[in-house]
Amino acid sequence: MKKIGVIALASLGLLLASCGDKKEAATAGQEQTVAEKQGNVFTVDTAASKVNWKAFHKGGFAPRWGTLAISTGELSVADNQLASGEFVIDMKSIKVDPASVTEKDKKYTDLEGHLKNADFFDVEKHPTADFKITKVEDLAAGAQNAVEGANKTVSGNLTLLGKTMNVTFPAKVEIVDKSATLKAQFTVNRADWGIKFGTDETDPAEWMISKDIEIGIDVKAAQK
Repeated sequence: MKKIGVIALASLGLLLASCGDKKEAATAGQEQTVAEKQGNVFTVDTAASKVNWKAFHKGGFAPRWGTLAISTGELSVADNQLASGEFVIDMKSIKVDPASVTEKDKKYTDLEGHLKNADFFDVEKHPTADFKITKVEDLAAGAQNAVEGANKTVSGNLTLLGKTMNVTFPAKVEIVDKSATLKAQFTVNRADWGIKFGTDETDPAEWMISKDIEIGIDVKAAQK
């Protein structure tokens, strides 16, 4: 199967439409220093947290979407503000929503298998991905492509296939009593992490697959 429909992360998710809804890919830069753990540590509720992903064919056609599970994670909170955090994504948990595969000659299970092999995420060799926060700042007014209710700009090191790149995106962060939530949606160019299947324009059967993957993060954590 040569068509992909996270991220990513996954997606990451954690985070995820038609051609008109596609977001500009977040700029991926060099790995940065991870933010120091401060204040109180909140453990991620892995049962209530997830990464959503959504991918497209060129022009936004035939979107595919699904989820990834978060296996471990934590957020640290100082002075009622998110200071740092990290979580590990189980790449073997990648799921394709059957509702996204509507063609009669396609099976969502075939796509799941293809995403797991070496063409894409090579989950036997790289069973996990991770995201580590490097910076948290107040969201600037007029920020584009922000998830509803976004109030922070989060930067972090996203590691896929053993390669680490730093990404920055708007996020909604809420700290209430002994709970913390982090929600975000952003787009990455999978080729930045070396996922290049379907990017060769000399093969029409492959290059119809977009390089962009929308990632949605939905993380819930609680102080023990």
